[in-house]
Amino acid sequence: MKIIKISLISLSLIILSINTKGQDTIQTKKNVKTGWNLGALPTVTYNTDLGLQYGALVNLYQYGNGDIYPKYYHSLYAEASRYTKGSGILRFFYDSKFLIPKIRFTADLSYLTEQALHFYGFNGYQAVYNKSWEDDSSNEYKTRIFYRHERKALRGKIDFQGKTGIKNINWVTGISLMNVNIATVNIDRLNKGKDGDEILKDTNTLYDNYIAWGIISDKEKNGGFFTNLKAGVVYDSRDNEPNPMSGIWSEAVILQSFSNDFTFTKIAITHRQYFTLIKNKLSLVYRLGYQGVIAGNAPFYALPYMVSSFTKSSNADGLGGSKTVRGMMRNRVVGEAVAYGNFEFRWKFADFIFKKQNIYLALNPFMDMGQVVKEREIDKSNIPKTIDQSEYFNEGGDKLHITYGAGLHIAMNQNFIVAADFGLPVNKQDGGLGVYIGLNFLF
Repeated sequence: MKIIKISLISLSLIILSINTKGQDTIQTKKNVKTGWNLGALPTVTYNTDLGLQYGALVNLYQYGNGDIYPKYYHSLYAEASRYTKGSGILRFFYDSKFLIPKIRFTADLSYLTEQALHFYGFNGYQAVYNKSWEDDSSNEYKTRIFYRHERKALRGKIDFQGKTGIKNINWVTGISLMNVNIATVNIDRLNKGKDGDEILKDTNTLYDNYIAWGIISDKEKNGGFFTNLKAGVVYDSRDNEPNPMSGIWSEAVILQSFSNDFTFTKIAITHRQYFTLIKNKLSLVYRLGYQGVIAGNAPFYALPYMVSSFTKSSNADGLGGSKTVRGMMRNRVVGEAVAYGNFEFRWKFADFIFKKQNIYLALNPFMDMGQVVKEREIDKSNIPKTIDQSEYFNEGGDKLHITYGAGLHIAMNQNFIVAADFGLPVNKQDGGLGVYIGLNFLF
């Protein structure tokens, strides 16, 4: 599937690099920020199947009189972007440790539409990925959206975090409401404005086949409304949040989910650690995580949902993609339980003041990995005998999925960070080059 992307975020990075020529490479003196500080970016991307994406994101930080800089009193984030053929993001996110005394309060309200969300089956390498089936230049071509389905999700959540009285150990709790609508891809919408070989054929996708074969049940095939209650404990000794140079951030969080048809319990255990190699310049960081269903029956669309104590990202899916295993296709590794790891160096190679803003540039070579450690049971008894199952399923357990790559980050006033990561999978079953342009370090 051919994808063309043009990003004004990328353009802004180029403009910034041009304008900073002649500036001192390293400046140790910093401007203490006060009051409201604005970070804003237009976003434009183009995708052959989804159309033109247009919109903007804004992040406001309130620093007060600057006495806690680079920490902030309030952060407000808003994004509105949309593809011309239906997909898009509408999101508002708020974060503050000062709205409620001694409590960190975060709130998120999002409406996320995915015209063609990735779906490759279950249990990692047990699910065969046939690239030729979505390659319109191949003799084996089926459809460009064979490994896709539609999803529309309305999400609202609030989280609270406070001190336990033991140094660096916090409690966390929260509630979220989600309404998820799942359907096969709407090819009529995607075919608008196309002709000839560009027109998508009306043929079954993998999602359609799984429904027909009974692998995805009637109760879960269309999504549903569910309530999530979250509770956990967090150990946090980071020296700062946006890009720590030292400390530990570890957590254990349990999520209890309720809906009319499904009730399940999921646990997430995550350990992150940060080491300074060269003061203020170079660090080694890593993250190890486990997410798994420990009770009940989770619908297929809830398995990729990543649970955490705190995240700024609108995307909560995994494993694969920009927030979990960079370079691997999104949702490539899905099971009842998954484990993953991320390892990277972060090198601040330039640090300067530009138009009264504190700027630094950082490179981050990385290696990511993940694997299903508890399989989702699959009943293949209803698959017609005319189907060659070896084209869809592999025998044996999942193996480690590994990717590697590097990224560039540009930070303004420590907190507003534009990120560009480029990742490659070791195994072609996990896709090709992944390019991710957005905000913030991975963790």
